[in-house]
Amino acid sequence: MSASKGVGAPIPHESAAAHVTGEALYTDDLAGRLPGTLHAHPVQAPHVHARVTRLDVAPAYAVAGVVQVLTGSDVPGVNDAGTKHDEPLFPDEVMFHGHAVAWVLGETLEAARLGAAAVEADYRPLPSLVTVREAIEADSFQGTALCSERGDLVAGFGAATHVYTGVTEFAGQEHFYLETHASLAQVDEAGQVFVQSSTQHPTETQEIVAHVLGLHSHEVTVQCLRMGGGFGGKEMQPHGFAAVAALGARLTGRPVLVRLTRAQDMTMTGKRHGFHASWRIGFDDEGRILALDTTLTADGGWSLDLSEPVLSRALCHIDNAYWIPNVRAAGRVARTHKTSQTAFRGFGGPQGMLVIEDILGRCAPLLGIDPGELRRANFYVEGQETPYGQPVRHPERLALAWDQVEASGGLAARREEIEAFNAAHPHRKRALAVTPVKFGISFNFTAFNQAGALVHVYKDGSVLINHGGTEMGQGLHTKMLQVAATTLGLPLEKVRLAPTRTDKVPNTSATAASSGADLNGAAIKNACEQILERIAGIQGETWEERVRTAYLSRIQLSAAGFYRTEGLSWDAATMSGHPFKYFAYGVAASEVEVDGFTGAYVVRRVDIVHDVGDSLSPLVDRGQVEGGFLQGVGWLTLEDLRWDEGDGPGRGRLLTNAASTYKLPSLSELPEVLNVDFLPEATESGVVHGSKAVGEPPLMLAFSVREALREAAAAFGPEGRAVELASPATPEAVYWALDAARRTMTIADDLPDLAGTPL
Repeated sequence: MSASKGVGAPIPHESAAAHVTGEALYTDDLAGRLPGTLHAHPVQAPHVHARVTRLDVAPAYAVAGVVQVLTGSDVPGVNDAGTKHDEPLFPDEVMFHGHAVAWVLGETLEAARLGAAAVEADYRPLPSLVTVREAIEADSFQGTALCSERGDLVAGFGAATHVYTGVTEFAGQEHFYLETHASLAQVDEAGQVFVQSSTQHPTETQEIVAHVLGLHSHEVTVQCLRMGGGFGGKEMQPHGFAAVAALGARLTGRPVLVRLTRAQDMTMTGKRHGFHASWRIGFDDEGRILALDTTLTADGGWSLDLSEPVLSRALCHIDNAYWIPNVRAAGRVARTHKTSQTAFRGFGGPQGMLVIEDILGRCAPLLGIDPGELRRANFYVEGQETPYGQPVRHPERLALAWDQVEASGGLAARREEIEAFNAAHPHRKRALAVTPVKFGISFNFTAFNQAGALVHVYKDGSVLINHGGTEMGQGLHTKMLQVAATTLGLPLEKVRLAPTRTDKVPNTSATAASSGADLNGAAIKNACEQILERIAGIQGETWEERVRTAYLSRIQLSAAGFYRTEGLSWDAATMSGHPFKYFAYGVAASEVEVDGFTGAYVVRRVDIVHDVGDSLSPLVDRGQVEGGFLQGVGWLTLEDLRWDEGDGPGRGRLLTNAASTYKLPSLSELPEVLNVDFLPEATESGVVHGSKAVGEPPLMLAFSVREALREAAAAFGPEGRAVELASPATPEAVYWALDAARRTMTIADDLPDLAGTPL
C-alpha cells in the first residue's frame, strides 16, 4: 500500500478479507483458546409478569456436567445490570416472557441447557400490559415526561385554513446482528477480571461488571475485539451478560462464556422502540405548516434502559427537514411487560421523523398538493432554528440534494411514464416518492461527546494506534487507520490498530450516535500531532531515521490524544440548546410497483444523494448508505414484530423469535436499480478532515419507499383522499390500504368540509 491509501481513498474494510474467509475472530471463537471454559445457559420464566415464589436449583446439580447455578444470593455487589438501577440481574419479579431468573454453568452448553431445564421454579402470575395502547389506558409510564415547545399554538391554529388530526402508530425492529450477544470472562491470579465482550460501550460494561462484583473499575478490564453487528443493540444490553460471565468466573475460578442462541437473543434483548403518536396539524392555503401539536408515547418495555434519551431525540427530530413555527411536541415512555427496548440505529430520530412524514403523506392529497411539492415548500431556509433553538446550518444542502436527485434520476420523465403505466394497468400501479433527511449529529448528553486515543511510534518507525471506539462492521477502524496514516504522512501498512480495551483508553463513550469517526478520529489526529510536534526539529531522510534519532534524543514517541466536541449545550428540562455539532442531509427518490390483487410490491429504482462532507473513506461510506437504507426499508416494510396479546398462557411471548417468522431484508429486497451519489462540495468545518457522520442518517432515506407505497395504493382509488398505511407496510398492509382506496368515494361527495378532519 502507498500513502495514497490515506484519508479520502476508497479502500476496502480493514477486515474484509478476514470476514469472508472466516479468519476474523469473534468473542465466541476465543473460548476455544481457553481450556476449561464453562458455558452458561439461562433459566427463563414462562410468564409475562409474575412473582417468583420458589426457586430450587438442587435438581440442576444432579445433571452430569453442571458446575454451578448462579442466583441473586451469589452476587457480592449490587444485583442490578442497568445504569438506572431498575434492572435486577437475578429478579424475583418476572417482567417479561423469557426473563432469566438464574443461570446454569456447565462443562458443555448442552449440560448447562439440561441443568437449566432441571431447575424448579414456581410463579404467581401478575396483571400484565403488552401493548402501548394498554399502557396508555392504564396510565403506565416510567421516567420523565418531556416537552419541546415553540411559538403560539393558539395563534398558529387560528391562522390555519386547513386543520387535521390523526394517530400514527408504528412497530419496533429487531437488531438481528449476525453475532448474538457474547461475553467471555476470566480471572487471573491477582483477582483481576478480564472480560471479552461483544459490546458497543466497553467502559459501561466495565462499570456494570464492577458494581455487580463489588469491585472498582480498575479491577475490571473489558476488551472488544470486534462485533458481528451491533446497530445500537449492544450499547446497553451486553452489560448483564458480561456480569453473569464475570460472576461465574469469580465463583468457579474458570473462564465462563455467555453466548446466546438466536431465539434467546430475540426473546431476552431489547429492540427499537415502537411509538404511538397523536397529532393535530394546521396548514395555510399554500401548504405551509403553521402549527403542530403532538404527543409521542414510546413503548419502553419493562425498564428504562435508554428510553428517555431515545424519546428526547425523537422529539428533536419531529421537524425532520421542515420549518414549523408553532409547535408543541410532548413525549412519555410507556412501561409494558416486554423486553426493555433500547438503542437502534437512529436512536429515536427515525421515529420522530416518521411521524411528520406520515402526516405530510396523509395530508397532501387533502390539500390538493403533490406530496413532493408539499415537502419542498416547507424546507428550512437560512436563518431559521429548530424547535429547540439550534440554528440550522447549511439548509440549502437539502434543496441542492433534492435538485440533484431530480436531475440525475430523470424524475420528470419517469413521472410521465408512471402516469401512462397506471392509466394502462388497472390492477398494477406504480408510484415515485421523494423524501428528505435532516439528522443531528452528536450525543444529546453533552458529556458523552469526548474521546481518547493512544498512539505509539516504535523505534523502527512502525505505529500502533488504539482508540475508544468499537468496530461492529461499520468500518470505524478502517477510517481510524486512514486518519493516523494521513496525519503522520505514512503509508497505511506502517500503521496497525489494536483492539479496544478499557485499560488502554479509559472512560470512553459508546460507539453510537454516528459519532465514532468524529470523536475518535479527532482524538487519534490529536495524538499523532503531538508526536509530530515533538519531532518537528529532528532531521533525517526517512521517517525511520527521524524516529530513531528522536528515540536516541530521549523524545517521547507515545501520546495520549483527546477530543471534546465544542459548541454543544443541552438543557434536558427545557428541551432547548445546541445539542448537535451539525446536521447530515440526504434525499432519496424511490419508485415502486404494487400488485392490486395481493399488495405485493417491488422497489424498481432508488436514487440517493447523501451529504457525507468530505468522505474519510468513500467505499466504506457508500456501504453505510446502502446498508442503512436497506435496513430502513426492512423496518418500514418487512420486519413485523409480534407478541402474543391474548389472555392465554402464552401472553406476552414473542411470536416472531427466529428468522423463520421474522422477515428480514435480503438480496431479493434490493432495488432493481440503486444509485448512490455523495453531495459535492460539502466540506464540514470543525470536524476531522471535513467529513460527516454516515452511520445512522441513511436509514431514514427509506421513508421514500414507504411514501411511494402509499402513493401507489392511492392510485387504485380516486384522487383527493388520504391513504392510511400501517407500519411496517407489509404486502398485507399495502393490500388493505389500496383496497380501502378502491372502495372510497371522491372527496367532493364524501368530505365537503376538510377543516378539522380527523385522519
